[in-house]
Amino acid sequence: MFDFPVPPVDWLAISPIVIVVVTGMLALFVEMIRPKRNNNGVVGVCLLGLVAAAWAVGVNFGQPEGELLAGMAVRDRFGLVFELLILGATFMCLLFSEGYLREKRIPFGEFYPLVLWSAAGGMVMATTRNLLVVFLGIEVLSIALYVLAGMSRSEERSEESALKYFLLGAFASGFLLYGIAFVFGATGSLHLGSLAAAWTSGEAPTRAMLVFGLALILIGLGFKNAFVPFHQWTPDVYQGAPTNVTAFMAAVSKIAAIAALWRVLEGAQVLSVIWLPALSAVAILTMTVGNLVAIVQKDVKRILAYSSISHAGYVLVGVLAHFKSPGEIGATTVFYYLLSYSLMTIGAFAVVSLAARGGREVTGLASLNGLWKRSPVAAISLLVFVISLIGIPPTAGFIGKFLIFRDALQTGLTPLAIVLAVNSVVSVYYYVGIARAAFVAEEAEEGEGAAMNPALAGTCALCAVGVFAAAFLFEPLVSFMGLR
Repeated sequence: MFDFPVPPVDWLAISPIVIVVVTGMLALFVEMIRPKRNNNGVVGVCLLGLVAAAWAVGVNFGQPEGELLAGMAVRDRFGLVFELLILGATFMCLLFSEGYLREKRIPFGEFYPLVLWSAAGGMVMATTRNLLVVFLGIEVLSIALYVLAGMSRSEERSEESALKYFLLGAFASGFLLYGIAFVFGATGSLHLGSLAAAWTSGEAPTRAMLVFGLALILIGLGFKNAFVPFHQWTPDVYQGAPTNVTAFMAAVSKIAAIAALWRVLEGAQVLSVIWLPALSAVAILTMTVGNLVAIVQKDVKRILAYSSISHAGYVLVGVLAHFKSPGEIGATTVFYYLLSYSLMTIGAFAVVSLAARGGREVTGLASLNGLWKRSPVAAISLLVFVISLIGIPPTAGFIGKFLIFRDALQTGLTPLAIVLAVNSVVSVYYYVGIARAAFVAEEAEEGEGAAMNPALAGTCALCAVGVFAAAFLFEPLVSFMGLR
């Protein structure tokens, strides 16, 4: 009776996302039938699933680029390398989680499928130019994170962080959805490719609706990226959530949010004369506020939260440099910086997770006191991550900042380059404070903290090696990415 055209499904193109989702379901099934003494089987299933998804991404590198599923998905180099980055960051977060959850006495096996489904939402955000699919990806990413942030149900701080994240996240989603509605009203389409035609041929009311809708969308994405002034949730949520969840939010959530922002700005390139000055001001505020407020913090997780905000500003400078001169500056700088940021941030939070012991977790700066004596491997790893966060050669953090600084100068964004350089100097103060606590101070104020288990040691080693490997293997890495 009804004759609806069914679009062809390229299962290979969407196989990485499908594998991650199915792995989450399988992990939940394993969690229900597993012996109750540990989650090793669940962890193993999840890690194997992530490796399988990464292999599927690799297979897609050799396939033709283009839009699929009636324009709902896209297979291109940008989406594929961002999928790999999300999968790698998720792998690192899961690797050290089991020991931490045991020490924190919240060994809930459902943590792992929730993380996988959240990562799948991030992968959706990176591989679409359809605004409705972007919104669905954000909600899949966020809903799982709302639950994960409140996993430590015995702690009031964790419950408060989950509630605050949920309320502000729902508020930001409202901005995003209203923005999508206005853009649809102006263009008659949910595809980002329709913005240019609507702007070029539209009359004044249509253009006004388009600008207003784009502004609301950027506000919603600004929340997900923790750009100032949409950053207020970040320090409280990062501090209250379990540390492995914080690491996941700081890395994977930010990677996905930057990917979504990139797709939106790519579609709205014709409006760059409007949004470029506004986002330049946001980048300056984000870099400056993040670093200045971090100076006065006394909790390691809050320091790293404000550090994450400042790094979001650095990445935004790289994004703006590309769209200021898309023919000259490719996506390589942004991807490389997010790679280096993920390695050093996940590694730093992995070391901080040592503060969990006997169901308690003290993350004040003093909790790192004497870490050199208690766990030399953790202290040396933390020093590597701090050096990279500062941007000292020969680390990936240095190359990442240098690339963004160079791109900003080449494209005429000199004020942003200057602010980036000044804020990098300012950040040295609180990063050195973290290293000083680990190497100079003698005794921890709140006990010794947990021992470094093999999975945690492996995570720190992989991240530390990655920080140097990404620097020394820069040329092969850039060649592999092949981003324009």
